[in-house]
Amino acid sequence: MSFASSEQLLIRNYLQGDHSSLQTLIERHQNRLYSYIFLLVKDKQLADDIFQDTFVKVINTLKLGKYKDEGKFIQWVMRIAHNLVIDHFRKSKKIPYAESPNAGFDVFDTIQLTDPSIEEQLVMKQIYADVKDLLQHLPDEQKEVIQLRCYSGLSFKDIAEHTEVSINTALGRMRYALINLRKLIDEKKLILTN
Repeated sequence: MSFASSEQLLIRNYLQGDHSSLQTLIERHQNRLYSYIFLLVKDKQLADDIFQDTFVKVINTLKLGKYKDEGKFIQWVMRIAHNLVIDHFRKSKKIPYAESPNAGFDVFDTIQLTDPSIEEQLVMKQIYADVKDLLQHLPDEQKEVIQLRCYSGLSFKDIAEHTEVSINTALGRMRYALINLRKLIDEKKLILTN
């Protein structure tokens, strides 16, 4: 019996009431999963909490019958852990800023003085992935204007020339693209901030 099929059997047995099957799955992957989480958060207590939350989510998803068994159980579990780590850092927003010695405005109040931490890099990577996924739901002409403006840095004049439409049409497509993206963000309940 292959490794993947033994995991499928353990999952099936767990869903039929054999709780020791889940214990076997957890024990099989706990070192790899915990090490991955700890590497990201660098805090034992937080890693413990996220590790437990990951398996709570795994159990709830299995019980609801929402797990799609494709022979990639550990990848699925690690993706859940990864998302929980990102959620934690989005909520805590642990970003150091310089403090101004006087009460007036100081440009250094708004500048982050450190390189992005691994947490911030993870959050940004997830945000980019979320936005890229959202773009796939837009009509082609709206997706094109977003890509040309945001990823290629073209002006609306250049976009209009490139797509052979008026500047007003290019601006209108961008406006509708942004409206549709906001709707998609609300529907999917995404948080696109770090």
